[in-house]
Amino acid sequence: MTEHWSRLALIIGALAISAPATATPPTAAMLSNACAACHGTLGASAGAALPTLAGQDKDVIVDSMREFKSGKRPSTIMGRLAKGYTDDDIVAMADFFSKQKPHRPDQTLDATKVTRGKELHDKQCKRCHLENGKEGEDGSAVLAGQWLQYLQIQVDDYLSGKRKMSDKMAEKVKPLSKDDMDALAQFYASVK
Repeated sequence: MTEHWSRLALIIGALAISAPATATPPTAAMLSNACAACHGTLGASAGAALPTLAGQDKDVIVDSMREFKSGKRPSTIMGRLAKGYTDDDIVAMADFFSKQKPHRPDQTLDATKVTRGKELHDKQCKRCHLENGKEGEDGSAVLAGQWLQYLQIQVDDYLSGKRKMSDKMAEKVKPLSKDDMDALAQFYASVK
């Protein structure tokens, strides 16, 4: 009888050890669910200080996550969270979010600043932030329809040097005042 229980214990132990080895790895959608608390369901952010990831360029998301992971990009919590993902996880999540329908929230904006921001966009930014910021080129983020507060935080980080601009962007931003940058943020937030 003892031999019977010993064999049963060995079989149960073998099954318990082999179960994780045969478990299905998480899908990109499953991995992305962890982002919903801050970035909204399917990447449609409901928090004004947080970016919408839905429809963002895949490479921009991958680059951002890698910069958070390495500490190159400043963050409050993203640096710690990014360290929990493998490079494959990051690519899978970026691909998932890039395929979601963009979400552009309704928000109260200053019409005068939006008009000024459109003029500045056309003069300084439209070569990289295509279609009024709906598309990016050369690693430029999609800015259209992001929360104004999020855009203003990013502007402050760039202007303070907390976040590094590309040389191309720095050249375009150099002649702009803080008010000009705020007008650009207002404009991009307005784009539907």
